[in-house]
Amino acid sequence: MIKLTSSEQRRNFLQVLESQKTENDAEGSRDPVQDSRVQVVGIRVEVEDSRVPVQDSQVEVEDSRVQVEDSQVEVEDSQVEVEDSRVQVEDSRVQAEDSRVQPLRAENRETESENCIQRKLHRKILSYLDSPSLFCVSHVSKLFHRLSSDDVMWQKIYNAEFGKQVWKPKWWDEAAPKVEPAEVEDQSAGHWKKLYFRTVAGQEMSRWRRELTDISPYTGLPKHTERVLRSLNVSWELTVCDRFGHVKTTEQSRAYFFKSSAIVCWSDGSFPKYHHISNIQLHGVRKEVRRPAWRSLILKLDTKTQPGSFFGKDRLIKLMHLPPGFIVGIWRGQSDVAFIMVSLHLHKLVEKSLLGSPVCPYSEPADLPPVDDSDPEFGLHDYTLHFVLHNTGSEIMLGHFRKLSCHTVQIQRGWVELRVINRTSLSQHRAMSGNITMPWKSDALEGSVENCCIVSLTLLDEIQKPFWCASSPVRVTMVKKTPSSDYSGEHFAMDYQNPEGRVKMSLVWLKEQKQFFLISLVIYVPVFKVNEHFSTEY
Repeated sequence: MIKLTSSEQRRNFLQVLESQKTENDAEGSRDPVQDSRVQVVGIRVEVEDSRVPVQDSQVEVEDSRVQVEDSQVEVEDSQVEVEDSRVQVEDSRVQAEDSRVQPLRAENRETESENCIQRKLHRKILSYLDSPSLFCVSHVSKLFHRLSSDDVMWQKIYNAEFGKQVWKPKWWDEAAPKVEPAEVEDQSAGHWKKLYFRTVAGQEMSRWRRELTDISPYTGLPKHTERVLRSLNVSWELTVCDRFGHVKTTEQSRAYFFKSSAIVCWSDGSFPKYHHISNIQLHGVRKEVRRPAWRSLILKLDTKTQPGSFFGKDRLIKLMHLPPGFIVGIWRGQSDVAFIMVSLHLHKLVEKSLLGSPVCPYSEPADLPPVDDSDPEFGLHDYTLHFVLHNTGSEIMLGHFRKLSCHTVQIQRGWVELRVINRTSLSQHRAMSGNITMPWKSDALEGSVENCCIVSLTLLDEIQKPFWCASSPVRVTMVKKTPSSDYSGEHFAMDYQNPEGRVKMSLVWLKEQKQFFLISLVIYVPVFKVNEHFSTEY
């Protein structure tokens, strides 16, 4: 059997067969078997020819696949080339940035060197200042605040003024951690500045606190409060803000001192209108030579939450009471403020005027409750009351009452009642020396408002420590119904109340003597205050 491998061979083979066939036909003799073989071979050749295009198409498909793969490779190569171009662009950008940064770095180094020289010059100049001047310079700017807080300068100032003296409060050794000398160098910035001012304040505080240790047995308060305040050059400033945001700060015009209270007045005539006042702040101010004044917040009053109430009037002014102790004088028929005064109790007044901050008042330290060995059913006992009615110029009534007590059965509706002057005991009634009036004074005029004054009271507990202290304006109101027939005159009442207690007074006016008599005085203390003070459960 002949096997033809290519199409060209097959065509040549068929041509040979055709030529043989024509020869046989010409000869006239034909072999049928040979013809059949030839036909079969021709069929096979045709079949093979039909297979060849299929193979050629497969080859073409393979070739197209190869071309596609080649195109993909070319695309990947182009992407790699694009990435390379991007990297080159980024490298060029980085180089450009480096070329820009290098001059800037050089400029920064030059600027830093200049700043360093300036800081050294500033420190050299500041090193010639004393502590008050250095403290004032620290408020100029952030730069000067940082430079003036340099520990080296303040350490020199501290050593020059105090040497090796270090003031420490009594609780320092117990509460403060031990600091080794090597650790002092690692203190935060401003350590020596803080230490200097703490030492100054501590020495001065120890000095004036020694003077306040002498307690009067009559009032239960330090005897020399007024002297300490005047020696420390303490005054009081009033800051008035209106609803438009304007702020007016005024120094005191006058101050009046009494045994247990002080009255401070301001009358410069430049206050905002009364109905425009939004809040009032009272600061204690200590002024020293070549030192900045220190301001300590004592009272802050918001007229929206604590509106004023009518207090009294005369021909020229009308008085408004703003609790706890402010009196505002307004010209009648107008809204202009003529003067402002405040009544302050002397209890802890030095601390309140010096130890607070400009925005936060002084907070008294919590004391341990006193030991009470008596029977709890006995209630309160051996209380003492120092009671004064006065105005800006004189004392109207002064009383000192001992052995005040209250049994538990007298505790009603959350109040502890201490009856000081009993209405039915005529021997306890007190006469008023003079009329109940409130003198006032402005820049140009002065006058007096009747039927109003200041009440100042100091209630001492059983160990003679201040338990409740108050000083506030009060006014006299007529009582329509006569509660007693012992006196034929008109009867009046004077009441005062704050969150820590309440006072009720009954008076009678005797026309013949032209004098008031105090015929009843009752002090009410809230039960929660007693329980908090003594850790009891009344």
